[in-house]
Amino acid sequence: MNKSSILKFSFLLLMTLVIVSCGEDEPIGYEIPTTYTFDNVSYSGQTQRLAMLQEIKNYMETANTAGNSVSADRLKAMFENDAANAGFVQTYDDSKQLKSKTFENQQIIFENLFEDFESESQSIVPAVNGTAGVQVSLDGSKAYFVNSNGLEYTQIIEKGLMGACFYYQATAVYFGEDKMNVDNITVEAGEGTAMEHHWDEAFGYLGVPTDFPTNTDGLNFWGKYVDKRNAVLGTNMTIMNSFLKGRAAISNDDLTARDEAIVEIRNTWELVSASTAIHYLNSALANYNDDALRNHALSEVAAFVYSLQFNPLKKVTNAQVDNLLILIGGDSDFANMNFYLPTESGLQSAKDALATYYSLEDKKDDL
Repeated sequence: MNKSSILKFSFLLLMTLVIVSCGEDEPIGYEIPTTYTFDNVSYSGQTQRLAMLQEIKNYMETANTAGNSVSADRLKAMFENDAANAGFVQTYDDSKQLKSKTFENQQIIFENLFEDFESESQSIVPAVNGTAGVQVSLDGSKAYFVNSNGLEYTQIIEKGLMGACFYYQATAVYFGEDKMNVDNITVEAGEGTAMEHHWDEAFGYLGVPTDFPTNTDGLNFWGKYVDKRNAVLGTNMTIMNSFLKGRAAISNDDLTARDEAIVEIRNTWELVSASTAIHYLNSALANYNDDALRNHALSEVAAFVYSLQFNPLKKVTNAQVDNLLILIGGDSDFANMNFYLPTESGLQSAKDALATYYSLEDKKDDL
């Protein structure tokens, strides 16, 4: 190659590098807002379902006072928004309910838990191993109703529905092909396109304000746990930025960026559930000799581990979820779990396994 050819080749190589470099730094061509303030946003159905679960939780917690029992019929009515029998404080749209949005083959699990809760809550004696009742922490500051095996129904039902309903709907249903491969041209006033509306509904299940994480007031359910894990894992900005990115991408017909955002949200949301399970395993281990605090923590652990199965991109298999539940409560079925049985070494094994699955080995003790 002569000198002239070398110069021409060098110039072409330089221009190629400049073009590639500029291309990497070019803006995407549309603005991504810093808050969830898009046109035609609506997720009132999700807001109502979050409120329904809060009312269910409030009712279940009445059993934490000795002598108070709960009604399975009322819980079932609340679950399916049977207004005549639910006893809700608020009024909800007739078409909105939790049951129909809960993973179908899991609905019966919660209805059976309602039945068991009613039966066990008739107890008027303090809880001990083998006897249901209100269990008080050693320092007298906490009191929880648990069944004869130490399972706290309020935590299992609340957090279980966070997984089988809210998490499932957002990550699997609204981010699934049936909800994403839809019309993105026709705008309906107040709701946007069908695709935009489905994205907004997924956001509604997160339970955060539109200016999260600058504003952390009024966080609900998953939003609380995203924020609680933020100090160690930086989850707040990660998940919110992904929701903003995906919604802006849809409005600008950038489906590549939308799909990237879906993966980011699924991964971050799953990490929140897994790391929260580790957090409560740390609590159970730290309070191992306090039946009330240990059983409360293990009920939370079991529900957050159970929830992992509902993400279509989950890093664990259903068999691994079952094995973790066996380490935590001796069985993968809530009805057969016994939180008086697990050993400290077994709980540590569950913690180590979760940390390995989610690459949290260096953070597991800080969660």
